[in-house]
Amino acid sequence: MGRALFKQLLFDDSDEDEIMRRILKGSTSRQIYEPYFVQKRDNAQKWGLSSLQKITAALRMLAYGVTADFMDEYVRIEESTAMESLKKFVKAVVDIFSKEYLRSPNNEDIARLLANGERRGFPGMLGSIDCMHWKWKNCPVAWKGQYSGHLREPTIVLEAVASFDLWI
Repeated sequence: MGRALFKQLLFDDSDEDEIMRRILKGSTSRQIYEPYFVQKRDNAQKWGLSSLQKITAALRMLAYGVTADFMDEYVRIEESTAMESLKKFVKAVVDIFSKEYLRSPNNEDIARLLANGERRGFPGMLGSIDCMHWKWKNCPVAWKGQYSGHLREPTIVLEAVASFDLWI
């Protein structure tokens, strides 16, 4: 049961698992984009950490902001390995998705976005702007007045422009 669930989670071809599929790409050979994530044997011929352990550590650190040291108890992975996994994972994600998502829109993209805006009743709109305030816990005391607003705590404002399908 556990192995079947692991294979289903790791190698499912649904859209929800696109990141995992692209990092662990390949249909039959399960060739892995980043060789670091391949499970290997050490000098004593014991299996090392699995790709699932390394990627889980990286995703937990990104999603929940936990420290690399915390991963030792959760995924049985040392701090230095967790940090290395995080760096390799982020680099792989950027390498895989940058051509699609980190580029300026071309004429076709702009036409598509404008048509979508027009269909929704907003002619001439490429996307919507949204802002969010992140609390700045370790803001220097000298800067608190400059970064405090209506929330009365220092915050950093993240501004993003997004299309309805979150493409931009």
